[in-house]
Amino acid sequence: MKLAFALLLIILIAIIAKSRLFSFRAQTPEDYADMGPPFDLKDHLSGQILSEGLIYGPNGKVTNSFVATMVGEWDGDTGTLSEAFTYSNGATQNRKWYLKLGSGNTFTATADDIVGEAKGTVSGSTIKMTYKIVLPEDAGGHTLSVTDWLYRTESGVIMNKSEMRKFGIKVAELIATMRPQNVQEMQEAAE
Repeated sequence: MKLAFALLLIILIAIIAKSRLFSFRAQTPEDYADMGPPFDLKDHLSGQILSEGLIYGPNGKVTNSFVATMVGEWDGDTGTLSEAFTYSNGATQNRKWYLKLGSGNTFTATADDIVGEAKGTVSGSTIKMTYKIVLPEDAGGHTLSVTDWLYRTESGVIMNKSEMRKFGIKVAELIATMRPQNVQEMQEAAE
């Protein structure tokens, strides 16, 4: 009995260590402080942006895809990012983020489906943001903990990877691109 308990404890410690030290969750903003072209919220989340992405369920299979048109606007240290999503299952969703630059390389953000405030850090060519999101009722209405990373590439495209967890267990993942677009291209993508 003691041997089985010790073995179970070792396995549990190994699982926790792997998830904390050797995975997506192990990244820190400091890892990217000197990497790539700098990410400037006011510059790179401004104007018209086209996003395309995939959503994965807990089993790792794609459950949905989307195209989103976004518009970022700034007034001093506060900004908005309006998002209009069209999903492959026919659903649509609108969200508006309210962004506020903080001291140093930090910022906060709110939206109607976010619990409290999202906390963000800009570091080198990346942004890390953590928050709790409430899913729509037709998606279960669950509250999930989200870790969002945005990576700015040399060409200016932003790669977004998010993990969503419930009780510490990954239940969904999102991979998306974001790139500046002109009005005509955005209208064509939304059709």
